Amino acid sequence: MSRKRYPRLFGSLALLSMLALGGCNMALLDPKGQIGIDEKNLIITATLLMLLVVVPVIIMTFAFAWKYRASNTKATYAPNWAHSGKIEAVVWGVPTLIVIALGILIWKSSHELDPYKPLDSNVKPVVIEVVAMDWKWLFIYPELGIATVNEIKFPANVPVNFRITSDSTMNSFFIPGLGGQIYAMAGMETKLHLISNEEHVYDGMAANLSGEGFSDQKFKAYATSQADFDAWVAAAKKAPHPLEIAEFNQLAKPSVKNPVEYFASVQPNLFQTIIDKYEGMNKAKGMHHKADDAPEMRGMDMKMHSAAGAEE
Repeated sequence: MSRKRYPRLFGSLALLSMLALGGCNMALLDPKGQIGIDEKNLIITATLLMLLVVVPVIIMTFAFAWKYRASNTKATYAPNWAHSGKIEAVVWGVPTLIVIALGILIWKSSHELDPYKPLDSNVKPVVIEVVAMDWKWLFIYPELGIATVNEIKFPANVPVNFRITSDSTMNSFFIPGLGGQIYAMAGMETKLHLISNEEHVYDGMAANLSGEGFSDQKFKAYATSQADFDAWVAAAKKAPHPLEIAEFNQLAKPSVKNPVEYFASVQPNLFQTIIDKYEGMNKAKGMHHKADDAPEMRGMDMKMHSAAGAEE
């Protein structure tokens, strides 16, 4: 295809590319939580290590093409050249060292950033139980006795322990500005431990295609002062409705762009009840309802950390 024949087409493609890049969410590269910061540093470090090979290869490609061009009669012509120990040492030695460095880095970070690993802190964490639904997020605060839809709040500089499951199709819970994502699966419980280093408003999302309302399955996460958090909890306790089984069954019906809702109380052990609904089905498939008993699933979740930006 000729650029001269289709100038408008190429111009439009360039414009669309810039618009697409301009609309990208850059929260992954500007995190406000310690886990997100550590993951960003890991991505940058791994990228720089790989560029140690990529950049010289690109430079040498152009340099060799220029030096050995047909018009350069001064370039050495060696048609019988076959081997160079020095070149072999560089070609194999440098990538080997980089792979070893990456292996050590990833091994250490995989354990340090394990989403199931509780964060070290002298402050008692906030526990939030997360249920992925069609197409909304239900959040239960078991220690506070309240529940919300499509909104969470927690104090800044306080660890947040998420317990995650799904009441529908497989999904993925993701707050880009705080840290990595993790799967939400029916009949199973996964975990994620995050912390916000400052007061901030975060965008939360579903990071796994789950049907018609997937693109609108979003929520807000507010990291506030302790006083603001306490006031928010007190206001939620004054909500007009409790979250019992009947209300949950009504809420479980598919809906798109569901408004924020608050529930003044929650039926005891509702989160476990939701998991147990699918326990028999999972056992029939040879699965356990706890993701801790499924190391292959934890491995899948860890891969999501390294590839978080791909969903953006």
